Amino acid sequence: MAEAANKIAVVTGAGTGVGRAASLALMRVGFTVVLAGRRMEKLEETAKLGDNIGKSLPVSADMTDPGSIGALFAKVMQTYGRLDVLFNNAGMGAPAIPFEDLSLAQWQAVVNTNLTGPFLCTQHAFRIMKDQTPRGGRIINNGSISAHAPRPLSSAYTSTKHAITGLTKATNLDGRAYDIAVGQIDIGNAATPMTDRMVDGVLQPDGSKMPEPRMDAKAVGDAVAYMASLPLDANVLFMTVMASKMPFVGRG
Repeated sequence: MAEAANKIAVVTGAGTGVGRAASLALMRVGFTVVLAGRRMEKLEETAKLGDNIGKSLPVSADMTDPGSIGALFAKVMQTYGRLDVLFNNAGMGAPAIPFEDLSLAQWQAVVNTNLTGPFLCTQHAFRIMKDQTPRGGRIINNGSISAHAPRPLSSAYTSTKHAITGLTKATNLDGRAYDIAVGQIDIGNAATPMTDRMVDGVLQPDGSKMPEPRMDAKAVGDAVAYMASLPLDANVLFMTVMASKMPFVGRG
């Protein structure tokens, strides 16, 4: 897409799954993509997959480390001098154990990655986007179906994803003054390493275990690229992309 030529995107958690699919999709529509994540070898795999598609830059970054996040955005500015799109995608869950047995450390690990990380990344993006020429940009948050409805034994993950919805709404409002559009993509059962367990069966609310349908992660990547490619006077505030037959709509 011609409009995306010379535009810069940052994707967190770009080494695997949804982050990889979104990175490749953004490259396909013309973005130069900064691939951020903890494991450089995985980021380099994504970069290699994108070699014939577009431009990318792998940068090792830990979403639980404020200094590492700061260094990521400093690298973006040093290399490109601007930022057009941020996809806050990196996330993790806690072990599926009874709620009362979840430790504070397990809770905080999920909060730090899924909520505090996106908060800090969004702050850095705001500072860049409000002062650049042309002004503004777009931030897309990975909400998940868990931003709407929990799975059993998922209090930490579900709480952070509900909180991301609040962060999306608040920053979209605060971003208006600077032409910063913020939206959220809520994903259900994309076929990624995070959902491999669904093939053999996952716990349901009635206590049973059953396999769940999944969808190709490329569908999610293409949706992110669509959101990212809109002109700044238009915004997808919320989009749900899910496996058509997954147990979400209705009563399971």
